[in-house]
This record gives sequence, C-alpha cells and structure tokens, in this order.
Amino acid sequence: MVVLGSKSLTLDEVYRVLYAGEELSLDAAALQQVEASFLFLQKFSAKKLIYGINTGFGPMAQYRISDSDTFQLQYNLIRSHSTGAGKPLSPVITKALMIARLSSFMQAHSGIHPEVTILLKDLINKNVYPCVFEHGGVGASGDLVQLAHLALVLIGEGEVWYEDKMQPTAEVFARLGLKPIGIHVREGLAIINGTSAMTGAGLVNLIQARQLLGWAVTLSAMINEIVEAFDDHLSAELNAVKMHVGQNTVAAKMREVLQGSSMVRHRPDHLYKELEEEIFKDKVQEYYSLRCVPQILGPVYDTLIQAEKVVIHELNSVSDNPVVDHELENVFHGGNFHGDYISLEMDKLKIATTRLSMLAERQLNYLLNEKLNHKFPPFMNLGKLGFNFGMQGAQFTATSTVAENQTLSFPMYVHSIPNNNDNQDIVSMGCNSALMANKVIANTFEVLAIHTLTIMQAVDYLQCQDRLAGFSRKVYQEVRAIYPKFIEDSPMYKNLGKIKEYLLCNEPVKMF
Repeated sequence: MVVLGSKSLTLDEVYRVLYAGEELSLDAAALQQVEASFLFLQKFSAKKLIYGINTGFGPMAQYRISDSDTFQLQYNLIRSHSTGAGKPLSPVITKALMIARLSSFMQAHSGIHPEVTILLKDLINKNVYPCVFEHGGVGASGDLVQLAHLALVLIGEGEVWYEDKMQPTAEVFARLGLKPIGIHVREGLAIINGTSAMTGAGLVNLIQARQLLGWAVTLSAMINEIVEAFDDHLSAELNAVKMHVGQNTVAAKMREVLQGSSMVRHRPDHLYKELEEEIFKDKVQEYYSLRCVPQILGPVYDTLIQAEKVVIHELNSVSDNPVVDHELENVFHGGNFHGDYISLEMDKLKIATTRLSMLAERQLNYLLNEKLNHKFPPFMNLGKLGFNFGMQGAQFTATSTVAENQTLSFPMYVHSIPNNNDNQDIVSMGCNSALMANKVIANTFEVLAIHTLTIMQAVDYLQCQDRLAGFSRKVYQEVRAIYPKFIEDSPMYKNLGKIKEYLLCNEPVKMF
C-alpha cells in the first residue's frame, strides 16, 4: 500500500502502483487538510470576486457569473473542453496522470471537496481508466483538454477503459457502486487546470527510459565482449580522469556486466610488448560505437537524473490556479499550471533517448557489415550467402525507426503558439513533448529488440557461450528461450515483438 499525502511520492512508489499492483491509500491527516481547504474557500469566496468561481474563464474572466449559475459554470467548463482527438492514452499513462492529479489535490491548496480525492483513489485502485486523448491541451492553463476528459468521468459522463474494453462511465460506475462527484465550489476548474497529463506521461517515460538505458549498457558490454575488444576503454582509471558522473557510472556498470568474461582482452597481454609486425591485422582501437559507450551513454544517464528530479518535484507540487491557502486565509492568483519545467525535461529526454537509439543502430550496423567487423558473415547470415538473408530485413526496420526518432526529437519547448484570444500568449506544449518522448522510447525498444537478436546470432556463430560473462550468458539463455537460433528465413516480426516485451519486463543491469 502506497500512502498519499503523508510525504512526497517517489518514483519507486509510482512504479509500484503502476506496474506492481500496489494500491493507494489517502493519509487521514492530509485528507483533513483537503477538507479544511474546501471549507475555507467555500466561506471565503462569498461576496468576493475570485477567478473561476464567479467569473468566466481565460479572456472572459471580465464577466461576472451570477450566484445561481456558478455550479453550472463548472459543468459547462468540463463539457466544453472535452474536445480531445487522436488515440486514447495508454492505460498506464492514464493511471499515472490520475496519480499526478491526486497528488496535487492532496497538497490541500485547490479548495476541492474531499470526495474528488476519494473517487480518484478508488478509480486508480479499481483500474478504471478515463478515456483521455493524446491531442488537446497546450500545456499552459495546464493540460486543459486531457484533464477535462478526466473531469468528465469524475462527474459520471464520457467513457472509461475497464476490463480491457471501452465502456460508458455511467455503466461501470453503477456496476462498481461508484458515485460521481458533485460541484461544490470550483471542482471543474481545479480538475482541469494543471500539468498532470504531461507529468503522468513523464513518470512513465522515466521508468521506461531507465529500463532502456540499462539494456543499452548491457548490450554495449556484450558487443564489446563478442568482438574481443580491449578492456581499457572501460577501465576505472581511464574514465576517472573525466569528471562526469554518468560516464563513470556507465563504465562501471559495463565492467559489472563483463565480470568473469574470458573474451574481453587486456591490452598489456597483447600490444604492450615488443612486436615485429609493420601492419597489424588486429585493431588497436575499436570503432567509436564500441569504444566511446561511457562517453555517449553517460550524458543519457545524467539527463535521466535531472529529469527525475524535475518530474518528481512537479508530481509533489500544486499545479493549479488560483492557489488556495487556508492557513494564511487567502487565495493567490498566478500561473502554477504552466508546464515549462516538464516540457523542457521531456524534450531533453527524447533527445537523449534518440541518441541512445542511434548508438544501438551503429552497433547493429557494425555487426552486420563484414567489411567493418572482419569477424561475422554479412548481415549475420548463418545460412547460405546469397540464398538466405539473416538480419538484412530487420536492419531496414531499425534504420527507419531511428530516423523517425531523429525527426521526433525536434523540441516542442520552442514551439509556443499563442491562443485563447492571446490570453495564453506563451505556452509550454508540455503534453505534446511528453507524449512524443513516449513514442521515441517505444521506438527505441523496437530497435533494441533487433539489436538483441543480432547479438544472440553472433554468439551462436562464434559458439562462444561458454566464454561469456555470467551476466551475458544469462541474457543469452533467456532470449534464446524466446527466439532460438535461426538459419532458414522465416517471418520474425512476432518473435521480435516478444523480445521487445522481454526487454520491457526484465530488469537489465541496475543503473539507478
């Protein structure tokens, strides 16, 4: 059970709720503060002009709303902004979105009725996911459109994803005994006015990108192993003279993967002695995609560390406007709904992930090009050259997917378009950035699946299973249980999909 409200949520706790089936509970003291905030706002807002309670929204805030219309105003806001388009968000991103919105509410600065937090908690625990669409909010005034679809479900309307199918909210609520929320003061604005969609997607991205980096480090170590590279480019001594934490962490983890290998070579045993050759058949140094892995993946590691810091700060913040302070007995108007922090970090994350996929593609190309490696048959073809094709077709998929990543990596952060009658004159596009980063991450798992299979084929070509490090041998055995060595050509897309699932569901070398 993960308790919400007693302390800041961590990424590990989010992971446990999203992927390990743990439920959420609400801290009783924090819930009392939520109620205190609501009761204060209910009393404080009488006879005062407060944005979004008795005014219109955005550029129409100059219009006063009569007391008789204030509740309907909130329903109008929710329904009018339920304009999402494109594909529904995946259940895991939607669940993370709900956790992020609930976390913001549990800070007790939104003035919402406690029933909102209780229903959100119940939906999360019962795995009922609102139908939220990928296209919508511009990330300032928050993720208005995406969160309007969350609000639509909370008032008992719209559709939810439940038991692997889309169903009307009212039917699922009736079956589960759930009661929609009512409007008490500002529940409509409070639910839709925040960064919770981009933050939820960012949380999922962080979890999956960590997994990607672990596999990239593991596979990079294995390719160095099977080509019998020298070990000094991974040494503590070489990397320690560069001050970057990421570089030194990656090098250390690669050494961990390779511990016990009889294939990686020690340079003094081979080249630091009197040699008679004028031209060496052996490479003195490997290509950059093998030799410079710590320097290439190190920045990815550092980017993930910074991104986690920012996203977790946002998760435990109040992304709402106005902010209700029942202890100081005031309501503060500002812009805590603005998503620039998440937008910038998700752009950096997708750029770093694209770079990771580019490294994997170059390593893959090295393995498949016999003119580069001088060790393996063309396209890792273990059959008859010219008659069989090996990994040739799969390389096309990897190359085109990396190209898509490169195009998707143009930053959204610099793509502000004024809208809302220029009231929102500079916006973050944070949800777009987070969802594009999620696409880049998914693409990269596909590239790594192809890379993984190619390395397994290389091990079988060399018949070096017994010389591998224990960690490498374990990966080899697990992947081969999914997709055995192949010689004859056959469709491989289904098995590559299974390898992708293996990469998603199995922890590689632990990076964090």
